[in-house]
Amino acid sequence: MSMILWIHQRRPMLNRFQLLFRISRSHLITRRYFVVNGFDGALTMLGLLMGFYVNNDLVLKMVISACMGTAVALAVSGVSSAYISESAEKKQELKELEDAMVSDLQHSAHGQAARFMPFIVAVINGMAPLVFALIIMTPLGLAQWQPGLITYPIETAVAVAFILIFFLGVFIGNISNSFWLWAGFRALLIALITSSLIFAISFV
Repeated sequence: MSMILWIHQRRPMLNRFQLLFRISRSHLITRRYFVVNGFDGALTMLGLLMGFYVNNDLVLKMVISACMGTAVALAVSGVSSAYISESAEKKQELKELEDAMVSDLQHSAHGQAARFMPFIVAVINGMAPLVFALIIMTPLGLAQWQPGLITYPIETAVAVAFILIFFLGVFIGNISNSFWLWAGFRALLIALITSSLIFAISFV
């Protein structure tokens, strides 16, 4: 009962949030950023893990530290780059709308969207690669936490990366209204090509 009351009390805020999303068209931007940066994060982790895999002499703790550092860097880069670009874009859009309407819109819903939505977009942009990276790193963390729990942690993490990339491809296929299985295999093909290139480079 208390949960229903809590949701009811915050309904106006949720409605306002939906309005800001709609008038700024940020739902399309966030979906695109989530997919693109999630794919980047997964593919980056796959490349890093494959680099460690071809190296026979490695320490699991070092692999986790390198992967975590890369994941954090991707997240910070995603947040900062998206906020800078989206903030500038929304300010320009607001200025053009103000010029067209010959009025100050700073305190309107459009003004709020121009100030608030770049932050939301930036957080989603940064969190997407971080979340996917942490999911891929889960076998490594479990193997470090409980030795012997996962016999082949790097190989398992690589398999998780392939699975995530496949489902990201499926998601992209659903967005574009294309055949989901083909979209998934196309994303998987990119992952396989990346892995093959890293293997080839390791023998040079």
